[in-house]
Amino acid sequence: MLDIKFIRQNKKEVEQSLKNKGAKIDLDRLLEIDEKRRLKIKEVDELRAGHNRASEEIASLGDEEKENRIAEVKGTKQKLVDMEFELSVLEEEFNSLMYQVPNVPLAGVPIGKDEHDNIVLREVGEKQRFDFEPRDYIELGEKLDLIDTARAAKISGSRFGYLKREAPLLEFALIQFAFNTLTSEANLRSIADSISAGYPAKPFIPVVPPVMIRPDVFRKMARLSDADKNERYYLPQDDLYLVGSAEHTMGSLHMEETLDEKELPLRYVGFSTCFRREAGSYGKDTRGILRVHQFDKIEMESFTVGDVSVEEQNFFVGIQEHLMTELGIPYRVVAISTGDMGGPDARQIDIEAWLPGQNMYRETHTADLMTDYQARRLNTKVKRKSGTVEFAHMNDATVFAIGRTIIAILENYQQVDGSVRVPEVLQPYMFGIKEIKR
Repeated sequence: MLDIKFIRQNKKEVEQSLKNKGAKIDLDRLLEIDEKRRLKIKEVDELRAGHNRASEEIASLGDEEKENRIAEVKGTKQKLVDMEFELSVLEEEFNSLMYQVPNVPLAGVPIGKDEHDNIVLREVGEKQRFDFEPRDYIELGEKLDLIDTARAAKISGSRFGYLKREAPLLEFALIQFAFNTLTSEANLRSIADSISAGYPAKPFIPVVPPVMIRPDVFRKMARLSDADKNERYYLPQDDLYLVGSAEHTMGSLHMEETLDEKELPLRYVGFSTCFRREAGSYGKDTRGILRVHQFDKIEMESFTVGDVSVEEQNFFVGIQEHLMTELGIPYRVVAISTGDMGGPDARQIDIEAWLPGQNMYRETHTADLMTDYQARRLNTKVKRKSGTVEFAHMNDATVFAIGRTIIAILENYQQVDGSVRVPEVLQPYMFGIKEIKR
């Protein structure tokens, strides 16, 4: 959520931001309701103060005067109740409109309508040259009995899959590789220094977060708008939603808390199963495990002060690039345009892995800088060394979307006979398996 003072003082900038993000919000109505709300707050406060003074005076009055004064106070009390109700109506509309206003993109973010306006920042890694026609991961996965979507469809419906045999071992190898990297200051030091000399290489705290979240918290995370609801799985009997990413319950971890600046950056790395309806993707990637309703993911989340939040996002992207380089998978880094990024994002950077079996890049990682947008809704603050208190800045990013990373491994490490080599960096976690074959 933006600061209403910022909106008042920078109306033209916010209007341009709404246009760039393709958001349709009546900003004039928001400012009108804000003005009425502020006037009503003043009226309620003045009436409440007068009522309290009158109540205190009653005790010192005589019987007859006291009765008259009590009658006056009762009338004031009812008027106060009516005005508080009017204020609550204004507050409800104000909050509803405020929650719809997206974050303002940072300078340098590409202006555009959709993914066609994203900008490739760099391509990294040499694409494998095969002396045979490379297969896609579905053919490889079925041939090696690693992926079974046919039986999953009978059990759970479309867009589900079983990972079998070495595939689960690859999943747990990726998890161990990621956690070993992110929980070690020594492993993070060179990545942090590549951002800026001496940038904190503070390790991540490992987390297995809840995969269910209350609706009010989901809304505070800015991940349950009317449009988002089509993507979410809701459990009405419990009034809970299934998360679409570990960041949904890691980002809300410090809701209604004030952090001490000396504890920052406060970083978490979490593993969870994620759930998405894929409601807007009918007909897209219906086969295989690229776009499914249930998948596992490792996610990063951090809390910083505003001065370094851009550097923190760059650090997150540095971690993603380090992991992809270690895996030996070619990739490209993409700056996401205003029309393609999420509402809470001030800047979004994606990484797309090269998939030779499909002869294209596919998105495997996202890094989202939220500035203080989510923290303002969550009321997550930081007490600065100076003694001032301000809202925290938050970053989240993919470490590994497990299914998509397995896809990239299968396609990039395939061999002419249909077998697949295990990336060297994962071999220590694979119980001696260096090659997957049948």
